[in-house]
Amino acid sequence: MVSVDHAAPEATKGPGGGLRRDVGLIGLMWASVGSIIGSGWLYGAEKAVAAAGPAAVISWVIGAVAIVLLALVHAELGGMFPVAGGTARYPHYAFGGLAGMSFGWFSWLQAATVAPIEVEAMIGYAGHWSWARGFQHHPDGTLTSSGLFVAVALMAVFVVVNFLGVRALAHTNSAATWWKIAVPLAAIFIIAVGNFHPGNFTSEGFAPFGAKGVLTAISTSGIIFALLGFEQAIQLAGESRDPKRDLPRATLGSVAIGAVVYVLLQVVFIAALPHHAFAHGWARLDYPGIDGPWAGLATLVGLGWLAVVLYLDAVVSPGGTGLIYTTATARVSYGLARNGYAPKLFERTDARGVPWFGLLISFVTGVICFLPFPSWQELVSFITSASVLMYAGAPLAYGVFADRLPHHERPYRLPGGTVIAPLSFVVANLIIYWSTWDTLWRLGLAIVLGYVLLGGYAWYATRKGLPDAPRLDWKAAQWLPVYLVGMGLISWLGSFGGRGRIPLWWDILVVTVFSLAIYYWARGSASRPEEIERSIDDVAVTEAPAH
Repeated sequence: MVSVDHAAPEATKGPGGGLRRDVGLIGLMWASVGSIIGSGWLYGAEKAVAAAGPAAVISWVIGAVAIVLLALVHAELGGMFPVAGGTARYPHYAFGGLAGMSFGWFSWLQAATVAPIEVEAMIGYAGHWSWARGFQHHPDGTLTSSGLFVAVALMAVFVVVNFLGVRALAHTNSAATWWKIAVPLAAIFIIAVGNFHPGNFTSEGFAPFGAKGVLTAISTSGIIFALLGFEQAIQLAGESRDPKRDLPRATLGSVAIGAVVYVLLQVVFIAALPHHAFAHGWARLDYPGIDGPWAGLATLVGLGWLAVVLYLDAVVSPGGTGLIYTTATARVSYGLARNGYAPKLFERTDARGVPWFGLLISFVTGVICFLPFPSWQELVSFITSASVLMYAGAPLAYGVFADRLPHHERPYRLPGGTVIAPLSFVVANLIIYWSTWDTLWRLGLAIVLGYVLLGGYAWYATRKGLPDAPRLDWKAAQWLPVYLVGMGLISWLGSFGGRGRIPLWWDILVVTVFSLAIYYWARGSASRPEEIERSIDDVAVTEAPAH
């Protein structure tokens, strides 16, 4: 998964001042595919099978369907509002400044936690070398003191490179995308030849952990984390030659390609393992590659040369993504400042155009992430929740725009949108719920911290009469605190890491009913059409600081 440049210019302007719509279908799709096929493939298959057994294949399919629903809603909104960072802006348009500030914070949380995940992936695969084996505790993957030191050092490298302004290293290009796609495809086909054992799917039970294991794997093992990235095409909507035709094709096409690759990875990983590796149960995989699942598997089946390539990829892919997200985190905070939600200090740039204060905060945040989330899988659970919480604003905004802006130009109109939008909001909340209470209480603390920080600044800016003080529309966002607290309460009472007061299946029903109630409440209390139009006109163009 690769970052959206949340604070990129609204569009590239041509000589006549209009949008330069020169990105075709392949360009849009390739941007999203390169985002979806990222570092998540290094651990996703192993973590998913440990959570769900061979039924992890079903988890990937369910995850792909969930992402398709969210992607469809974004496809129409991206055509309506071809602006960068739309994921955070749609709620602002629909519900005013309080919702805009909230979803902007969710967006920042999502960006700030990716670089630490990539560092964890790099350290995990480095365990192949003897000098790095002391960086993690086994078998839970938590960092040792020396591992924490290395993790902080790698975060510092990301920041230093950004300070140097080496922007080319922080952006994927076509060559990097080819590499990121070619390596997992090569692993699939090379390992499968002569190492495919169909009996592995049933010898220890197809679904040893039942439906709960299948559902938990979707959020906690990296499935949703891996499939996110479809929004890259949406972010390029303003520069698409034919958004009505190309946006839905690129969005759905990229998710389809990613889903096929990940399902194949899961199938081959299960089928290629020798029986002794899972003889004691899928939750207790035992083979030499447990620190680097795919490279270890390649070594186990006699493909040492492929293992070398995979260990190289385990440095290149996560390292590149970490650089990108370090840049993105600073730019999200830059954008929050430009829109009046954060102090102007975040807008300060150095001689190279680097938002230096945002970078420093990005580094500090990354280091803090290693403390409560010291392993790759725990970080993935957190970012999955933060990401889906960020994306959940789009279905809510969709319903509002359908009501309040029925005649607004829509280059692409989603068939059955009045059904798909509330359904996608329900699905988003189920993914959040399946992340387990242990993850969500931490996310809740992070959300409270955001309200203290951004809310405190908004109060200060309003009291001092600063010209960019945000307008917080409490009435239009009255549903928001009920939504956030309600999801936390359901998780605490539920059967996914909670107290178990709401049993399996009944909890899914409760989340569904609650989500639909919030959806229609939000739709009914949203801003008036004239206020939405004013928000669209007033939101500052968040220009990217030049490097």
